[in-house]
Amino acid sequence: MTATPSAPARVSLITLGVEDVARSTDFYLGLGWPLSPASVAGEVSFFRTSGGLLALYAASALAADTGMQQAPQGMFRGVTTAVNCDDEAQVDTTLEAAVAAGGTLVKPGHRADWGGYVGYFSDPDGHVWEVAWNPGWPIGEDGRPQLP
Repeated sequence: MTATPSAPARVSLITLGVEDVARSTDFYLGLGWPLSPASVAGEVSFFRTSGGLLALYAASALAADTGMQQAPQGMFRGVTTAVNCDDEAQVDTTLEAAVAAGGTLVKPGHRADWGGYVGYFSDPDGHVWEVAWNPGWPIGEDGRPQLP
């Protein structure tokens, strides 16, 4: 009997392809996110989060690296990245911080049909972020939502 291969169940790093690494770095610094000294100014930026790491890298270089065509700017890419919050007020504060840092409010905080509170913003390159409070997923000491 042959064992079925498996992959570790973890998200270690998310890399966002951006048009201008310096501009996008300034945006995430404006959110108050800590920049890693492993970053290379203007080439790649790494941010520490309570979950995995976030990287910013030139979209054209990332497309070339994957061998895939770069998606057009301004269109929904079928992916959201999420920040889960401690409560409803933190959702609104986070959305306000994103707009103050140069992001775009996509959808203001509102009651969700699943019982929580959620809103959306996009970064300067159009990457959409969900900001949510889920009453069934309390935030643990590690800053990550605790799933049932």
